[in-house]
Amino acid sequence: MKIHEYQAVNLFKEYGLPVPEGKLAESEEEAVKLSEGFTPCVLKAQVHSGGRGKAGGVKAARNTEEVRDAAEKLFGMRLVTRQTGPEGKIVRKVLLSETVDVVREFYVSITTDNESGNPVLMMSSDGGTEIEETAKLHPEKILRIPVSVTEGYKNYQGILAADFLGLEGENRKELQSVLKGLVRLYGEKDCSLAEINPLVIDGNGKLMCLDAKINFDDNALFRHPEIAELRDPQEEDPREYEASQTGLNYIHLNGNIGCLVNGAGLAMATMDEIHAYGGEPANFLDVGGSATSEKVKAAFRLLLSDKNVRAIFVNIFGGIMHCDTIAEGIIRAVSETKLELPLIVRLEGTNSEEGRKMLRESGLAIIPAEDMKDGAIKAVKAAGGRV
Repeated sequence: MKIHEYQAVNLFKEYGLPVPEGKLAESEEEAVKLSEGFTPCVLKAQVHSGGRGKAGGVKAARNTEEVRDAAEKLFGMRLVTRQTGPEGKIVRKVLLSETVDVVREFYVSITTDNESGNPVLMMSSDGGTEIEETAKLHPEKILRIPVSVTEGYKNYQGILAADFLGLEGENRKELQSVLKGLVRLYGEKDCSLAEINPLVIDGNGKLMCLDAKINFDDNALFRHPEIAELRDPQEEDPREYEASQTGLNYIHLNGNIGCLVNGAGLAMATMDEIHAYGGEPANFLDVGGSATSEKVKAAFRLLLSDKNVRAIFVNIFGGIMHCDTIAEGIIRAVSETKLELPLIVRLEGTNSEEGRKMLRESGLAIIPAEDMKDGAIKAVKAAGGRV
């Protein structure tokens, strides 16, 4: 789950990280009113995306009139960045942030290392830029420091970081405090990413977090109702949000073959198989290992809400899940939605014979698949592709 910058700034404050003063506006009039006695300031569009500055989503204002002009431009604009895609995001909130004189910029974050599964601190002296480009073109400019899940942050890690970034004097102590707070925030709030870009030395020679970005592990939100309340459905794909509310794992893609699968690994393998035979999956959809017929119905509603879908491939391997439960959900969903799209179904595993029998006797136009390969080929053909 992602949150807005202004929400991340509040969490940074809670953990003792130095941030500029800020005020949130939800209208042009409110922005003007809040700016009285608060200029010069920077107006920052609040959308779930990086690269806002390059896209025109960050504007400086020296006085109230410039705040008014900037607010008129920002509110309601469709901000298009590399991360939003061509559809962009509508700006509905703007953060007025205290102006800071910047002497030096750095990048600092903590995320999960894909290889070890443990947290890793990452930092670079190239702050304010897209870290992905730096990692690709100049990997030597990025320092990675593993962090123990059980032992947490250690002061020697701050020393390594300060040496790498070339910090001196009080800034070294300040960096220790920033990193310690960032690591604690990451662990205690079950984050998947906590990022400062840039971390700067300001005109007073102090470290300051000029931007705050935090993502959370969706699977841990049940432990953090206060974090779940920060969710902004307007910033998410409506289908993905609906899926999260019904316990489904759904990610929208750009293909035309709807996929309904149980288990993330099988879902990935299914999409790979569709690709292998020239097709394009319209989604990643994992109904989980304990899906009910109601969940299956909800999954069909999600698939059918995508107008690009031309065929549906249901690929189920019943372990904990029983295939007859899936078959019941399929029959109910197809009957209630009056499905007209080609439906390919592969059932294997627990109660698979019972499930197949239920589908055969349902009288519905369901295309059976012998295995995953057979199902993928049939789905690609049904969607109008060539195998």
